[in-house]
Amino acid sequence: MDSLTLFEKREELRRVLQSRHFAKAKKKSRFLEFVCEQSFLGNADKLNEYLIGVEVYERGADFNPQEDPIVRVQAHEIRRSLKEYYEDEGQASVWRIDFPPGHYVPVFNRVEMPPPTEGERGMVPAVPRGPVTRRNALVVGLAVGCAILGLLLLRERSLHRVVTPIQAASASLPGGMDWFWKPFLPPAGPPLVIIPNHPLLRAAHDGDTAETLAHSHLIPKDKLPEFRDSMHYRELKGFYFVPSTTDFTAVGECLGLLNFFELFASVGQRVRLKQSRLVDFEEIKSSNAILLGGNQPWSGRIFLYPEGFWFHVGVISNAHPRPGEQPIYKPQFDPVTNSLTRDYALVLMLPNENKDQRILLIYGIYTQGSQAAIEYVTSPEHLPELYRALLELSPDHKTPPPYFQALLDTTVENHVPGKTSLVAVRAVPPPK
Repeated sequence: MDSLTLFEKREELRRVLQSRHFAKAKKKSRFLEFVCEQSFLGNADKLNEYLIGVEVYERGADFNPQEDPIVRVQAHEIRRSLKEYYEDEGQASVWRIDFPPGHYVPVFNRVEMPPPTEGERGMVPAVPRGPVTRRNALVVGLAVGCAILGLLLLRERSLHRVVTPIQAASASLPGGMDWFWKPFLPPAGPPLVIIPNHPLLRAAHDGDTAETLAHSHLIPKDKLPEFRDSMHYRELKGFYFVPSTTDFTAVGECLGLLNFFELFASVGQRVRLKQSRLVDFEEIKSSNAILLGGNQPWSGRIFLYPEGFWFHVGVISNAHPRPGEQPIYKPQFDPVTNSLTRDYALVLMLPNENKDQRILLIYGIYTQGSQAAIEYVTSPEHLPELYRALLELSPDHKTPPPYFQALLDTTVENHVPGKTSLVAVRAVPPPK
């Protein structure tokens, strides 16, 4: 049976929850989402009727499943709704979420499509009978087909832009950079660079100051189903929004694009650029990908290594602090002006579906951290520092691990990143 990645599981869950069978059923959706998320986090063995009753239905610590059958009743409803969904909207889905009776751990199974019969292979759709002759129907069909192809071509050209360097200045990067960027360089195809799409009012989080939170505006989560796939939806109890023109504007990520274009142009490499909402997982798996900004569904809750550093709800957690390290890294602010003075960022180099390809994530807690991290990894002055730190993690101290995390910090003045420093590194185990 084919393996299913964490993101593919989340994608299948997202499609189910957005269907008409679940979208308006809040508790039923919350039930299914909760058990799936707990399973994704490795807590499947803890799922039971009592936990679901307390966490999903807020029954309280004295909840008695024998006296209150709410969980069993809702589980039955979920099984029925899943069956109806896969018979209706989800019938073309290759993957299915099963909820076996008597259990509360969801199972993701691949549907084996039966091979076409000899008759189906040679079957030609019949032309509808009517006043139009077969010849006219063929002409109309060809015209419609050409029109559709033309519209698809125009759409693809407008959504999928390829940035081509004007001239390749040299055949290779400086020696201190090739070790990091080699998987993205020719003969590899153009990497896909993805910039984030952010809410106009950004979601407040644990990295904010009390003063910032005091000026926030609460909007209940059930009033914003459009944000279900955002970074913060599952982690936060409610959406507290704060107005901002300097934090999650993606200015840092966009300014950092210039660094990428200059770097890749120097070796004659093209770059593909897309916004995150127009990218699906299949496209990311098909090539090298560079994901910018943490406030998007392609960030730390999809591609992550929580045994090291983990970016969530506006802070960076350190699962196993080493001497001199902190368990939590939070941004710092000026006590008088409440302006950001220090930000943190993560750089993750991970394997892609094709092990010769990479997924590179670069994101700060705020956009200033993202910009600083991009400048760091495109700088021939800074990358040797990261190289030396990674050598210390390798068994032979001669070859850096191919997959890793790097935690960076940067000073910030007037919303512009300043000096960037390497805080810590972690090796990420290769896939089994």
